[in-house]
Amino acid sequence: MHHPLILPMAAHVALAALLYLLLTIARAPAVWGIGRRADGANPWAEMEPRISANLSNQFEWPLFFYAACLVLMQMPSPSTAAVALAWVFIAGRVLHSAVQILTRNIRFRGLVFTINFLAVLGLWACVVLP
Repeated sequence: MHHPLILPMAAHVALAALLYLLLTIARAPAVWGIGRRADGANPWAEMEPRISANLSNQFEWPLFFYAACLVLMQMPSPSTAAVALAWVFIAGRVLHSAVQILTRNIRFRGLVFTINFLAVLGLWACVVLP
């Protein structure tokens, strides 16, 4: 049986893989000419920088998520709170990606990021205060 924190970690890897796929699709008209408009324009040109920025975001704050999970995995048994916080982080990451890619609402994106931020701080509290 897998450790309970493996699935949230794998879910984040899946999210990053999906973002790589979306970025490839968004760049296909410019790079390979696949999906260009009749006038030669890339229909994804406006969205491509947002996908790229979001993909970069997956390698910033999530570093602390992975570090906390790896430390917690070395402990005898993770608390229910730790596992719940890991899933809250993943839900927040998915929502953050959707907001960043599909909207230009920076205030809402910041609010959603706060979910991720607090979930990781909570994970670290589980590490430090077992």
